[in-house]
Amino acid sequence: MRKIIVLSFITLDGIMQAPGGPEEDTSDNFEFGGWTVPYFDEVLGATMGEQMGRPFDLLLGRKTFDIFAGYWPEHDNEIGAPINNATKYVASNTIENHSWQKSVFMKGDVVRQIGALKEEEGPELQVHGSANFIQTLLSNDLVDEFWLKIFPITLGKGKRLFGDGAMPYAFKPFGTKTTPSGVIIANFRRDGEVETGSF
Repeated sequence: MRKIIVLSFITLDGIMQAPGGPEEDTSDNFEFGGWTVPYFDEVLGATMGEQMGRPFDLLLGRKTFDIFAGYWPEHDNEIGAPINNATKYVASNTIENHSWQKSVFMKGDVVRQIGALKEEEGPELQVHGSANFIQTLLSNDLVDEFWLKIFPITLGKGKRLFGDGAMPYAFKPFGTKTTPSGVIIANFRRDGEVETGSF
């Protein structure tokens, strides 16, 4: 059984759009691309290196795949090598092949295909970026863990990690810490159903 793990940079108000640069994703006139850069310190870099230094494959939406495919094949460094070596499973109805090695394209009943992937033996499936695609994963109960980096800013508008389709589940935190620049690193794994009560 393979876990699906969502790794996201998010703001305090849940925005995850274009964390890495001004031109990354300007859809809906988003003006704050690159909002993570001023906060990216050595502790956060080491955490990312640790999380991407373990065996993994990638599960990506089409837009994030295009961004990655335009960058990582030319950057085979400490971070780039694991990404380049991972199998990239891409949800897309419009592309069937690509020159980037180990790219596999899924179309049609993507939810069924992802469910089958989870049942296979193999490394964990990491989801990076892919804001729209994540909503499909959430609404179909396919996410096992969140590895979040929560930045001490609000942006007001933009693509959010949790849209309208997130299902009600309890989660348990693990490995939580704060970087010198104020980024909260918070990991969560599924921990059963939501419980309610009264005071």
